[in-house]
Amino acid sequence: MLTLRKTKPGFGLDLFEGTDAPDPSAADVTIRVESAGICGSDVHAYEWTDGYGFMVPHLPIVMGHEFAGHIVKAGAGSVLPEGTRVTIMPGVDCGVCANCRRGNARNCLSRSAIGLTRNGGFARYVTVPAANCLPLPASVDTELGALTEPLCVGAEAVLTGEVGLGDTVLVMGPGTIGQAIALFARAAGAGRVFIAGKADGPRFDVLRALGFNDILDVAEAPLPELLDGIKVDVVIEATGYPPSVTDGLGVLRKGGVLVVAGIHPGPLTLPLTDFVRNRHQLRATHGCERPTWDKVLTILAREPDSFRPMITHRLPLADGLRGFELARQRAASKVMLRP
Repeated sequence: MLTLRKTKPGFGLDLFEGTDAPDPSAADVTIRVESAGICGSDVHAYEWTDGYGFMVPHLPIVMGHEFAGHIVKAGAGSVLPEGTRVTIMPGVDCGVCANCRRGNARNCLSRSAIGLTRNGGFARYVTVPAANCLPLPASVDTELGALTEPLCVGAEAVLTGEVGLGDTVLVMGPGTIGQAIALFARAAGAGRVFIAGKADGPRFDVLRALGFNDILDVAEAPLPELLDGIKVDVVIEATGYPPSVTDGLGVLRKGGVLVVAGIHPGPLTLPLTDFVRNRHQLRATHGCERPTWDKVLTILAREPDSFRPMITHRLPLADGLRGFELARQRAASKVMLRP
């Protein structure tokens, strides 16, 4: 079975012919993967930027945490039968730590991550906990099902920012997470949604295909100039570039909210006096709550093809390294691999 693995610290990934996924235990299922997306986090792990050292004890690992497929084998304890089309929630709770015992599983102290600390979806077959599988609505194919995880991350960021009716929102970063944030900000009733990026032509094209026209290219002018003096109600950052947080605060109205969604390789220098005097609220979002998955699947089922422009490239797993380079060079939006 061909897999795409991270084998050691440092730049790169390896295509590897390995054994099939193990048979499922009572609480597991084996998935035949049909679509698996390359995430920005996967690209960071590929480049080995700061912040991914937590993977080292788990290497080698089959990567891929945005995927969907069919259940081909179900453990005795699974409530999902073989043949069920599913998307996968990548965070696996331990169930025994203090937070899990209090019903606060999202803040599990020993959480593992499919595709980052345990084998993931860049393979034809993968065995995962049945509890992490969600059936796909009839109108959602497995390609769109593989988009569910980044859509949920974007939806959770909008919930964290408390975007409301008529709000003016600035999304920083035009990649898949930024696109998802823009979509769900619009769905939350935002009056205007700006999206900022830097010389991101291919991803700007995707945003236009999704119906967004307020696109700001900071390669052409500073952000305040592009906004023509507009102060926004909510900024949601999805760049992974620390200075963008400061830039976002510079165009945020007094009392406004800035949500950091990006994974950053370095520290932030914050102008605290201005921050305090403007009563700015700085929040963080990571992953998403379980109910958010249900809400996103419901929305995705209503108009599934309206989300499909987010996917710009479809490649066989054997061309996975080319897919990573397309994503890394920002020549693609969402790259889907087909094992």
